[in-house]
Amino acid sequence: MRAQIIAIGSELLLGDHVDTNSAWLSQRLNELGINVHRHVTVGDNIERMTAALAEADSDADVVICTGGLGPTQDDLTREALAALCDKPLVVDDDALASIRAYFVDRGYDMPDSNIRQAMRFEGAWHIGRVGTAPAIATIGPNGAFIACLPGVPAEMKAIFLEGVVPALRERGAGNVTTVSRVVRVGGVGEARVGEMLADLNTRLDADGLVTMAFLASAAEIKVRLTAQADSREEAEERIAPVLEETVTILGDHVVGLDDERVEFGIARRARAQGKTIALAESITGGGVGARLIEVPGATDFFAGGVMVYQTAMKTALAGVDARLVDAFGPASAESAEALAIGIRDRTRADMGVAVVGVAGPTTQGDLPIGRVYIAIAEGESVQVHERNCPPYDRVGIQHFAVTYTLNTIFDALGVH
Repeated sequence: MRAQIIAIGSELLLGDHVDTNSAWLSQRLNELGINVHRHVTVGDNIERMTAALAEADSDADVVICTGGLGPTQDDLTREALAALCDKPLVVDDDALASIRAYFVDRGYDMPDSNIRQAMRFEGAWHIGRVGTAPAIATIGPNGAFIACLPGVPAEMKAIFLEGVVPALRERGAGNVTTVSRVVRVGGVGEARVGEMLADLNTRLDADGLVTMAFLASAAEIKVRLTAQADSREEAEERIAPVLEETVTILGDHVVGLDDERVEFGIARRARAQGKTIALAESITGGGVGARLIEVPGATDFFAGGVMVYQTAMKTALAGVDARLVDAFGPASAESAEALAIGIRDRTRADMGVAVVGVAGPTTQGDLPIGRVYIAIAEGESVQVHERNCPPYDRVGIQHFAVTYTLNTIFDALGVH
C-alpha cells in the first residue's frame, strides 16, 4: 500500500509553525507496512487543497490530511474534500450534539461558528473526535482511503491510533509489518561511522532482509536498521543480530538506542562508575541540566546545577573570584575552568562541569560568536574543551552548546 500525507495550513508555508505531524504519521504508517511516498504542504486555498487531494487520490491507496478542520473561515478541509467528491456538505446532528455537549461540560455556550465542524457529506463519516473538530473520512473518487484529521498534534495522534489504524487494518494494512531500530552515535563523524559499518552494510545489501541508513543531526549520527516481515516478532528477530553486531562494531561511540539520546548514555556510564555530576551553566541557561533530568532516576548521578549568567552569580553560586572573570572575560576558558572547580567543590560532586560561551549577537573581546568552552573538573584534573558552533542564530548556538556539553560529558566518563 502507498500513502501520501497532506499538511494543510498557510502557517506552515509561512514558517510560523513546524509540521511535526507528517513525520509522526510517516513513522506510524511505515510500522503498518504502508509506504509513504510523498509529503505535501498546502496553504488555506480551497482550489489548491482540492487539487492536492485529487492528485493524492489518483496516486495513493491511503491519504492522510492534517489541519483545516477548525471553526473559522480559513478552515476549508471539509469543503475541499466535498468538492473532490462533488457532494454537498450537511450538518450531522449527532456530531453537532456531541460538540455542543463538549462546550456544556466545560461551562461554555457553543459559538455558532462551531456548527460547521459538524458537517459532512453523503458517503463520508466522522472517524473520531478529541477536541471540537471531528475527523472525517471517505473513499475518494479513485478509490483511495482518505482521512482528514485535526492539526493539533495531540488530537491528531489520538484519532489516528483509535480511529484510523483500525480502519486501515480492515483494508489490509498491517499484513506486512515494518520495524526500525536506531543506534545513536556520538564523538565520531558520519563518514567514519560509514567506514566502520561498511562490511556489515555490504552483507545486508546482499541479504536483503535488513536495511541500514545513516542520519546525521546536530553532533549525533543515527544508524537506522529496518526490516519488514509478516509479523512484528519476525521483523524484530531479523533485526536483533544486526543490532547486536552494529553496537559491537561501534563500541564506545554508541550513546543510546532508539529514543535514548546521549543523556541516557551519560546515565549508564555515571551509574556504572558510581559518579555524580554537578553543572554550572552560562550560555546554555540550564539546558544541559534539563536534558539530564529527562532520564528516570537522574538523582542517582545528577547532583544538580546552577545557572550563572551574570558575573555576580558566578561568584555567589560557584565561588569564582570576580577578579578572574574581569581579567579574562565571562566566556573565557579560564572562567569555565574556575566554574567547574567551584561547582564541584560546592556540591561535593565527583565531576564538576561548566559551560560558557558567546551566543551573540555581538562578540566578546577576541572571542567570536559561537565560541564555547566546556570545562570538566574531576579529582586533581581539569580539562577545558574549546568548541565552535555553526554560524546559527543565538538560539541555535545555545542548542548546539547543550549538545556539545552533553557529548563532552559522555566522552569524559568513558575515560577511567
